[in-house]
Amino acid sequence: MSSAQPHVPLLEVQDLVRHYTLPRESLFAPAPKVQALNGVSFSLEAGRSLGIVGESGSGKSTIARLVMALDRPTSGSVRLMGRDLHRLPRDQLQAARRDIQMVFQDPYGSLDPRQTVERIVAEPLAALSQSTRAQQRERAAESLAAVGLRSSDLHKYPHEFSGGQRQRIAIARALITRPSLIVADEPVSALDVSVQAQVLNLMQDLQQQFGISYLLISHDLAVVNHLCDDVCVLHRGLVVERGAPGDLFAHAEHPYTQALLAAVPRAEPPSVRKML
Repeated sequence: MSSAQPHVPLLEVQDLVRHYTLPRESLFAPAPKVQALNGVSFSLEAGRSLGIVGESGSGKSTIARLVMALDRPTSGSVRLMGRDLHRLPRDQLQAARRDIQMVFQDPYGSLDPRQTVERIVAEPLAALSQSTRAQQRERAAESLAAVGLRSSDLHKYPHEFSGGQRQRIAIARALITRPSLIVADEPVSALDVSVQAQVLNLMQDLQQQFGISYLLISHDLAVVNHLCDDVCVLHRGLVVERGAPGDLFAHAEHPYTQALLAAVPRAEPPSVRKML
């Protein structure tokens, strides 16, 4: 009998370290270093969502950049479907990008105002150079429909949409390659509270429809509780606590997690802020 293959998580981050060297303050002084990540490890299973929470400067966005292979780690590894992204040759890394896409915080700043919605949404397919313009247009229309927009919106420009609609366009762009993983960096923090709930519910619906996994970067514990199956609390470049949001937030053990919870405003609409 052949031995069973070992289980491979969709995403596996091991001992991730990232130090940045700053400019010298004087000719003879050593260059100072900023330790953004100091040995972060976590894994994410297919079809599930993991939240990374922490204050500004904790290393959240550094994790997003390293997982997207937009930056290189000082040490450690990022494996997507068993592939070490930072060791892949350029052509293989480009092919791997089909399986991982990103949604950014600012739904207007992340969309080129000079481009039509069709070109914006089809951009990831165009970058892969594996489809015709007609195929890209068809897929763009399908992606818009999946996020609740119309095919007639393909010919419009970002300024013709509301903030929530622009974030739907950004999600449609992330969807177009049918990725296994979407990295969402503060995807609703720039939106009104009522619109936040709509976008989060859309992300949940898309997860059920397409089996997507989310790596959600956020400072908002209520948003993480709404969308994620698990959460890692990041403090000074280290994961200090991890668990299911409901359990972890109800029984936080680390003082930093307790401090984050104590800072959450209590007088918030229950439709969105139903965590506490």
